[in-house]
Amino acid sequence: IRRRIELIQDFEMPTVSTKIKVSRDGQYIMAVGTYKPRVRCFDTYQLSQKFERCLDSEVVTFEILSDDYSKIVFLQCGRFVEFHSQHGHYYRTRIPKFGRDFSYHYPSCDLYFVGASSEVYRLNLEQGRFLNSLQTEASESNVCDVNPVHFLFAMGTAEGKVECWDPRTRNRVGLLDCALSSVTADTEIEGLPSISALKFDGALNMAVGTSTGQVLLYDLRSSNPLIVKDHHYGLPIKSIQFQHQLDLIISADSRIIKMWNKDTGKIFTSMEPEHDINDVCLYPNSGMLMTANEAPKMNIYYIPVLGPAPKWCSFLDNLTEELEENPESTVYDDYKFVTRKDLENLGLAHLIGSSLLRAYMHGFFMDIRLYHKAKMMANPFAYEEYRREKIRQKIEETRAQRVQLKKLPKVNKELALKLIEEEGEEQQISKKRKQKNLPSLLKDDRFKVMFENPDFQVDEQSEEFRLLNPLVSKISEKRKRKLKILEELEAQGQEEEEEPEGKASDAESSESSDDEKGWVEEVRKQRKLLRQEEKLKRQERLKEDQQTLLKPQFFEIKEGEEFRSFKDSAKKQKLMKKTLEDRLKLEEKLGTLNVSDTTVGSKQATFKLKKSEQQRKQQEAEKRHRQERKSLRRSASHLKSRRGRGRLFH
Repeated sequence: IRRRIELIQDFEMPTVSTKIKVSRDGQYIMAVGTYKPRVRCFDTYQLSQKFERCLDSEVVTFEILSDDYSKIVFLQCGRFVEFHSQHGHYYRTRIPKFGRDFSYHYPSCDLYFVGASSEVYRLNLEQGRFLNSLQTEASESNVCDVNPVHFLFAMGTAEGKVECWDPRTRNRVGLLDCALSSVTADTEIEGLPSISALKFDGALNMAVGTSTGQVLLYDLRSSNPLIVKDHHYGLPIKSIQFQHQLDLIISADSRIIKMWNKDTGKIFTSMEPEHDINDVCLYPNSGMLMTANEAPKMNIYYIPVLGPAPKWCSFLDNLTEELEENPESTVYDDYKFVTRKDLENLGLAHLIGSSLLRAYMHGFFMDIRLYHKAKMMANPFAYEEYRREKIRQKIEETRAQRVQLKKLPKVNKELALKLIEEEGEEQQISKKRKQKNLPSLLKDDRFKVMFENPDFQVDEQSEEFRLLNPLVSKISEKRKRKLKILEELEAQGQEEEEEPEGKASDAESSESSDDEKGWVEEVRKQRKLLRQEEKLKRQERLKEDQQTLLKPQFFEIKEGEEFRSFKDSAKKQKLMKKTLEDRLKLEEKLGTLNVSDTTVGSKQATFKLKKSEQQRKQQEAEKRHRQERKSLRRSASHLKSRRGRGRLFH
């Protein structure tokens, strides 16, 4: 805060600033923002705010028609067009469709409105009425601009095209397909690029910004762009400005401001503010730049290379000259950058949020003295460890100068030795031929495990190895012979391959045929040996089987069980398939339901069947039925006895 220079007092908005412009006389800076929707005017001569006016709805864009702040037009969200004069609100009207941008045509006093419609609405400020609209081929239009020299009207559409109209004849005079031209070999585009920014420069140049982050510079006499500049962020271009002293184009999206040469496309510089950018305004004929951001504070940048400071803040030039004459140390020269994890290791995590730490990117800056003190307290033996490490490095350096023995790996030592020998021979040949050495298999990470993991140990007793080993050995012998022949040829200075002296080609061919016969015989011998070994193994297995005697096996019966016959096991298996209820009923009939064992602790287990409610009701009904039948039998027998007595009496 002590090093900050505040040019204009309270140069900010309550929440967000959306647009910022400078009057033509350079005395007033006007900005609109929220919340609540308002416009603020700052007087540069007084370096303070001149007035503030609140509005009914948010401002999409605005235009200063006069040299000062006396005539202003606001395009608002609710299709309203509001006119302000020097004293305040003057008039308000509406357009048929929602507007996105407008431009003022000075010769005819016409306002051209573009927006969510295929028509361009014209409002004449001299007559105070709407004129016939311009009918375009576009479904919607995003931006528009009027050339300050010959007053050609241009509008950018949502389809990625720019339509140029002559206001005198109200006819379209040109059409540019910018969406097609913005796609180059290096760009990656998602979706159809629409036009998001448009700006004229002089009579012939026009810059177009797309919604996918490309800026195209056109000469109005050609349909192809002179240069295509990509921001590489994929964000819509918000603003385009021209800087004539250095022939620069200042283009900005919501993330970055880029300055680049309009002839070569070479980057001059770039700026990334802390907050997203909504609009950029270049103060005329100076090196001052102002931005409207997604934050209350509106930023002001002064770049002396672009031009001098404005006359109302000429003291900035003196300040920059003093800074160049007396270069000071940067702000963070005496500070150490630490991350949150480093603070936890040092035990300083409780200092987060205090004045001892300055938040920066993904960590913090802290005083270097405090860092050294905390490190000494956290690890007092750090210097001793550092000293030991340095001594060890010095010893290793001296050891490297000695004669080093080749250390073989623990796994596949013979294979490693063979590779080392072959590598040495190939290096000697490559040195003579001045060729590049091939990478070693021992140092290659892909084959590193083969010499470390015991699972990859070559089994020399296996059948595959014994059958392949004669062939491999013969091939290696051939290779060594060939290497010797090549060395002899190189020693004699022969550039072409020739037959060595004292040996004809027939002799060489006969030698190769003898070699082939030799390894074939070796393979046959190995196969015979393998068959004999298998035969011996089979005989040994038969002898072992004959020597083994089959002994009878005894089984112990559990306590409490009686052995009747082996058929009981089949009965038990059938019984286990039945339900518990059926098994208990069967045991109840057989009388084996109660099991007692007096051998250990006089245990006794009794099982009782718990009847369900339905079974109980059924049994009760059957019982009642039996009782009724008994009573009926008794009554019937009683009647018979009485009848027999009556007959006897008669």
